[in-house]
Amino acid sequence: MQVETTKKLFTVRDYHCMAEAGIFGPEERVELIEGEILEMSPIGRRHVGCVNRANRLFITKAGDRVVVSIQNSLELSDYTEPEPDVVLLKPRADDYAAKTVSAEDVLLVIEVAQTTLNYDRSRKLPLYAAAGVPEVWIEDLKNDLLLVYRHPSAKTYSTSLVLRRGESISPLALPDVILSVDELLVETPENL
Repeated sequence: MQVETTKKLFTVRDYHCMAEAGIFGPEERVELIEGEILEMSPIGRRHVGCVNRANRLFITKAGDRVVVSIQNSLELSDYTEPEPDVVLLKPRADDYAAKTVSAEDVLLVIEVAQTTLNYDRSRKLPLYAAAGVPEVWIEDLKNDLLLVYRHPSAKTYSTSLVLRRGESISPLALPDVILSVDELLVETPENL
């Protein structure tokens, strides 16, 4: 006799209730992806440096025109709430204290991929596109590249760019904010 099994998918509401009940410890790094609670990879020093650098650059160069959100939840659907490394949000007087951040609030998502490039590109990028996130950058630390995705459609982006050191880019929403790949891809003694 063959037994049928079904997978229980969690909603964002379920996920928040579990967090409030203390099921996840404060040190646990998890995110909800298509109804599954997934453990996130540990963060290395270069990853930390790249997130900190992007934070500083956008605060300095964009000022009050954006809210820079670092490793906070972004609700994409009833079953998906990732925690991107950096999100540039449309400004709000309350800095999103009274509103759940969703795709409609996003100007740019940045993922820093030290060990998660395949996961970020194959699993998360289609979810960002389907939710209508206008632009995603992936800092590919292993290959020292900046991967840029623009103009979302059902599950992909119609524009993709690969930028190398020596090249520069501006977010679509902030054309006057010019960033070089060299500025974004922080060097550490291990990769010099």
